[in-house]
Amino acid sequence: MQKIPRKPRLRGVPRIAFAAALTALTLWTVGVAATAHSLSDAAERLRQETALPLALLRYEMGGEEADELSLGASLALSLTPILADARSEVTQAWSSELQLPPDETKPDTEDHEGTTLSDAQTGETVPRGADNGVPSRTLRVGDPSGYTVLGNVCINNGSKCTLDASQLTGAPAAAECPADGPQVLIVHTHGTEAYTMPAGEEYEASDDHRTLEKEKNMIRVGDEIARVLTDAGLGVLHDRELYDYPNYSGAYNRSLAAIEKYRAEYPSLLYILDVHRDAVADSEGNNYKLLCAEEPGAAQLEFVIGSSGGGLEHPDWRENLKLACAVQETLYAKYPTLMRPVTVRNSRYNQQVTAGSLLIEVGTAGNSLDEALAAARLFAAGFAETVLA
Repeated sequence: MQKIPRKPRLRGVPRIAFAAALTALTLWTVGVAATAHSLSDAAERLRQETALPLALLRYEMGGEEADELSLGASLALSLTPILADARSEVTQAWSSELQLPPDETKPDTEDHEGTTLSDAQTGETVPRGADNGVPSRTLRVGDPSGYTVLGNVCINNGSKCTLDASQLTGAPAAAECPADGPQVLIVHTHGTEAYTMPAGEEYEASDDHRTLEKEKNMIRVGDEIARVLTDAGLGVLHDRELYDYPNYSGAYNRSLAAIEKYRAEYPSLLYILDVHRDAVADSEGNNYKLLCAEEPGAAQLEFVIGSSGGGLEHPDWRENLKLACAVQETLYAKYPTLMRPVTVRNSRYNQQVTAGSLLIEVGTAGNSLDEALAAARLFAAGFAETVLA
């Protein structure tokens, strides 16, 4: 009897892989649209060109570790032109995640917000600014031996990178301000961050000490900085978009895309100011406002500088630090307690884009908006004086 040859089993593999890819795509679509408030909101989220590649990456990382993307993810990446165009970015991100140390898996999303008062610098009680019911302190450096000290600036190196004051000598690479075109971009990765308002000035909260009201959150603080810098003669662009709502996760990716778009359109942009606010509480979780002793109506500020300590490329991070130190030295001459010590972290916070990128914490969640605005004006005047000198 003649044997009937069997069909090769490999013919079913493409079908299985394709089905797996469609399943991943469906799961992503449901996940994105599930929290949408309307059909138009869901459609807008689905149209974001970076959402699907990153979502596929997150979905893929939920399984077993591998050296490369699986067949299912690879097929899904080829389903549409948007995915195909983003394949290199997804693959690069996948490779970067695998190469990071196990305790630093997401260095560009490291949370910089939050200081425990008992672990902070020596504090003293000062007269309240706006009466919003929050106790006030002024934080000072008691013993500078635990810091890297450059002139009157103390640097708290919380990164894995080595740091010595001798590495910070000379003018910053961003010292010379471009003559033509806008020079400063103000952006808010966490734009919904807000303050504690006095009675009668409350806002509608979107979360704890957060609001979508741009006249009450970090956008308003950025407006004040932009006004002072413009009056000083600098060309300023202010991005008033909210990148931390409706999803807090991924805010740095979204603000980075905006920064790169601005830079492509305006090559003269050298100074990128990412404006945030901090949160300071005692060991029991009670919020505190931080005030400048010389100007009790102004909040204290802090620079947060990123580095390559998280494993991602950022070879010139010390140039950002040098600029922060130069601005802080200028401010120290008039307001010795306006700035808290500079903090260096493992994450980059998008500061790899230019040598003039800074993250500024304006006050804390316990401060009032008026105290933050007063601090913003003092900072902006000192920044303009530094870069225009």
